[in-house]
Order: sequence, then structure tokens, then C-alpha cells
Amino acid sequence: MGLSEIQDRIAKACAEAGRDTSEVQLIAVSKVQPLDRVEAVLEEGHRLFGENRVQEAAGKWPDFKARFGGVSVHLIGPLQTNKARQAFELFDAIHSVDRPKLARTIARIAQEEGHCPELFIQVNTGEEEQKAGVLPADADGFIAECREMDLPLRGLMCIPPVEETPSLHFSLLRKIAERNGLDGLSMGMSSDFEQAIALGATHVRVGSAIFGDRVKT
Repeated sequence: MGLSEIQDRIAKACAEAGRDTSEVQLIAVSKVQPLDRVEAVLEEGHRLFGENRVQEAAGKWPDFKARFGGVSVHLIGPLQTNKARQAFELFDAIHSVDRPKLARTIARIAQEEGHCPELFIQVNTGEEEQKAGVLPADADGFIAECREMDLPLRGLMCIPPVEETPSLHFSLLRKIAERNGLDGLSMGMSSDFEQAIALGATHVRVGSAIFGDRVKT
């Protein structure tokens, strides 16, 4: 499919929703992708990428950032507390703040470093046992807790259950964000980003539709 077609689809979805394309950022999910594919997308001019693992990002992005200007990398996968400091060096945003212990660790490192990536709280909208994220019923309290720590909250993130209608989960995430005065919504992937844009997504995460099928390592 490729980058330009995804950009065209985003523009069309924004037009249909009465939104400006500048309101939606495309995160090209480069996890488990060969370096030549990532470089090709960089050569096309795209500068915002998403990674799932700190270790993989550490082996990939310092070199690319040295070669290409203006690159921004977001962590969209789970973050272990013992990798939080390294995440500060690699990522401009973390989309997976999902528990108080991690929030406290980030707050402590932010005090020591004098800066902090933008943060999104991951909400487990489907209340799935195997999935990370705060439960919807606990989201308001956790948002307040993060604000008490002066963390730079940008918004919320969710990954809907595979077998359920994603728009229901996007709507729920938007309601939680609105009542807490947050406008960042990281939601929507290759198969459903148009629905997410219609429901207010500010960041959509698209991988295989840009790069091709992931390569297992």
C-alpha cells in the first residue's frame, strides 16, 4: 500500500469528519521492520515513527536520527520500569503509561533529567486480562495521580479487542479524555484508523500498511 496512500486515506477521513489534516499525526510503526524499509520511508520525508521495545529502538534510531533531521520516535509498547531512563534518551513520547509504579519512576527521572517525554495513559477499554492499561473505572483517578506528579500528560491510548467493534472503544476513550480535559487520543491502526479519525484521534498508528508485513526476528 505505502506511505502516500495512507496519507491520502487520512486526508479523506479528516475531510469526511470535518477536521483539518494537521490535527492527526501518522505514527509509522517501524517495529520488527528491516532497516532498509524504514530508511525508504525516511527518504520519502516521513519523520514520526513508533516502536514497541526500548532495546530494538536503541539499536535502530540513534543512527537514523544522526542521518535524518527532525525525526521523532514514540514508544507505543509496554515499558518496564528498569528501562524508563533509557526510554527518556530514545523517545519523544511514551504511549503506554499504565500503572502507578511506572508513573512514579517517570516522575523521579523527569526531576533528575529536567525533561520528560510527552505521556499518554494506556486505557484497557476492553478490560482484557492479558492486556496492559488502566481499567476505564480507574482512569480518572490515575489521571489525577499523574497530574499530582506534574507529569506532562498529552492524552490517552487504547488498543481495542480484536473481536469487538473498535468504534465503541474509541468513543469510550474520547469520553474519558474529554471529562479529564485531555485532547490527545492515540487510537486507530491499519485496519480501523478512519473510524478513529472520525471519533477524534490525534495520533494513528499504522505499520504493515506502510512498510509491508512485519518480518519476525
